[in-house]
Amino acid sequence: MDRILIIEDEAVIRQALAKLLTRHGYDVSQAASVAESESLFRVDNFQLVIADLRLPGGLGTEIIEKCHPTPVLIMTSYASISSAVDAMKAGAADYIAKPFNHDEILVVIDKLIRQDLLFRQNAALRKDLQRTYPVWGMVGQSAAMQAVFSRIEKVAATDSTVLIYGESGTGKELVARAIHEQGGRRDAPLVTMNCAAIADSLIESELFGYEKGAFTGAEKTTPGLIESADHGTLFLDEVAELSASAQAGLLRVIQEGELRRIGSNQTQHVDVRVLAATHRDLAQRVEEGLFRDDLRYRLQVVEIDLPALRDRKEDLPGLVHHLLERVCQKLNRSLCSLEDEALSRLLEYDWPGNIRELENTLERAVILTESESIGPDLVNLSRADSAQGGSDSLLPKKHSLDDYFVEFVLAHQGELTETELARQLGISRKTLWERRQKFGLPRAST
Repeated sequence: MDRILIIEDEAVIRQALAKLLTRHGYDVSQAASVAESESLFRVDNFQLVIADLRLPGGLGTEIIEKCHPTPVLIMTSYASISSAVDAMKAGAADYIAKPFNHDEILVVIDKLIRQDLLFRQNAALRKDLQRTYPVWGMVGQSAAMQAVFSRIEKVAATDSTVLIYGESGTGKELVARAIHEQGGRRDAPLVTMNCAAIADSLIESELFGYEKGAFTGAEKTTPGLIESADHGTLFLDEVAELSASAQAGLLRVIQEGELRRIGSNQTQHVDVRVLAATHRDLAQRVEEGLFRDDLRYRLQVVEIDLPALRDRKEDLPGLVHHLLERVCQKLNRSLCSLEDEALSRLLEYDWPGNIRELENTLERAVILTESESIGPDLVNLSRADSAQGGSDSLLPKKHSLDDYFVEFVLAHQGELTETELARQLGISRKTLWERRQKFGLPRAST
């Protein structure tokens, strides 16, 4: 039964309201002033406090701080816009003017109690998740990962831009989510975009939005991802692949908090925290004339370097256990365990696709196993093992189109950009990225 405290100096009103709420299933306590309520009750031990604005000895809004986080509904017969604004500024959950309709106050009370319940449930879930996985699902006891966790905690409390370095599959988006969820913008949206998965011609419209008629196919005004992230966080994965014009627009957003939709003469103000990630060396990209030096400095106020899985093998047993739990839950299977020999095979492998490749390997093994244990025969690393020996051993003598794609990418990714690779293959950058994921081909570090 929900407990409600009424603080009202007029006995007739207080008792009538208490009778109404009791009749509707609430457990009601009463007091005539803030001081009396504190002497009689633990004021933070209610689901809702209803207080008159003007009370003997002070204002009803004084109870707000004393009973936090319990919501407070302020009621008054001195209804005015100014008193409503003052009550809400003081932290009141809502405001109602006397005389009020019985149905009206019951609706408001029900809404506030439901909102408070959801707030408490979310807070409990956050604490439980942080206790189980202290940095939002990231697992690692190695010194390298502990350094990453420490930097996440330090930077999360700020609004500084962060540049996350790491190979494909190391968990760069997880780091961005951890920073967002532990920061002051956690209740606002986190909007993500993979810059390598979107064609050059579409990146600007995706980021900045566009006005109706700005280009062929622009049938209505559409806000971009930056506007969608207003007051929240924008995470740009593979930021090194941004076009020159998109880099200029992003720099303006970071420096001035301004953007302009494609086809518009109007500048809009936005409040967005920018997090970015890449597997490339941005200093080298600057030297090659492919990335703006001023944008690089703006992005890398703080840097976080994610180690490759091969460089933190001591974390692999814990990662396997965590990922098996997640995979089994996803597939609605009872929890599987890994046989010692299977784990040994995983420890011997270098994991060029990092955690993403490990998760895919475990998911395939869970699907194929006919028991609750996974043996070495189900940890099939033969294709990846052969890739380590060079592209000649990877492909059969009779090449299919898929074989040709894999061979070409492995042979040329060190010397060509993603845009150049896609052009040589006759496909879009988005298709190139999708096929990389399909064949487990991480992008080569430069």
